[in-house]
Amino acid sequence: MKVLFLIQGWMVAASRYRVLQYIPYLEGRGVEAQVIPYPRSLGENWRFFKSLPYFDIVFLQRKRMTSLRLWLLKRKANRIVFDFDDSIMYRNSTVENPISKTRKRRFIRILKASDAVIAGNEYLKKEALKYNPKVEVIPSPIDIERYSQKPYDPKETAVVLGWIGDYGSIHYLEKMRPVFETLGEKYPHLKLKIVCGVFFDCDRIEVIKKHWSSEDEIQDLQSFDIGLMPLMDDPWSWGKCGLKILQYQGVGVPVVCTPVGINWDLVRDGENGFWAREHQEWVEKLSILIEDVDLRRKMGLKGREKVKEGYSLQKCAPRIHQLLGNLLLE
Repeated sequence: MKVLFLIQGWMVAASRYRVLQYIPYLEGRGVEAQVIPYPRSLGENWRFFKSLPYFDIVFLQRKRMTSLRLWLLKRKANRIVFDFDDSIMYRNSTVENPISKTRKRRFIRILKASDAVIAGNEYLKKEALKYNPKVEVIPSPIDIERYSQKPYDPKETAVVLGWIGDYGSIHYLEKMRPVFETLGEKYPHLKLKIVCGVFFDCDRIEVIKKHWSSEDEIQDLQSFDIGLMPLMDDPWSWGKCGLKILQYQGVGVPVVCTPVGINWDLVRDGENGFWAREHQEWVEKLSILIEDVDLRRKMGLKGREKVKEGYSLQKCAPRIHQLLGNLLLE
């Protein structure tokens, strides 16, 4: 089986978690995999379209195509799999009006042109089923063997609230500055750690600013005592696939999150973390965990078990392999 994977970029989180980490598993089972970023130049496009008949399957990660490129792709490719993990049919949460006719039109076209669709959560599956009957939910998994358990030290007095992500999502966290100011005044030993490429400051709580790197990622996650995933209740957020939560849970860190989209499924309120919506609820739920190290450890371990049950690379890689194999039999 020869499969061409098109990705957004080698360092893009969605590419790393939804394509690149699967490649060793697939190659170990006889799949001839080639991975390239989406072509941009005239020469890259020429070579791309010329190569398509050689592959049994073309796997498209997330990108919507123009009608001309999609027509050429459909004409040249043997089979097409489309994978997406965001509400790409809408604009993101930073704009007032999420509706985009161009995004929706291209989204519908790529779904109709695909032989199979992989959605990152149930909401995305529901949207995709309107235009393609062959949709399977496969989450954005983590390699549980790489995400080792955080060591808990009951003697440690400092407590770290942690957030990891990219510049496109930090606005969710920045909206919580009033919460951090309130908690910082209440708990002098509290710190906020941001692992990203952009940062912001607070007046009443120490902010640890750490640039993301693949080498330090696990260590940074283990330095958190409580993981944060605030969101807005809008169409873009409904499509989020909860990677941050899975990363927190993977190292055994409890989570406080906005109960939106897949967050409902990953975090059970009071079991492996807490839900919070408004300012006071965030303060109350975070305060409970800040004051109780035993509860943090207990919830963190339950979160790690949640990942092992169905959100690990070890569980999802065989499903990807089976989906690709089944497509060849049709």
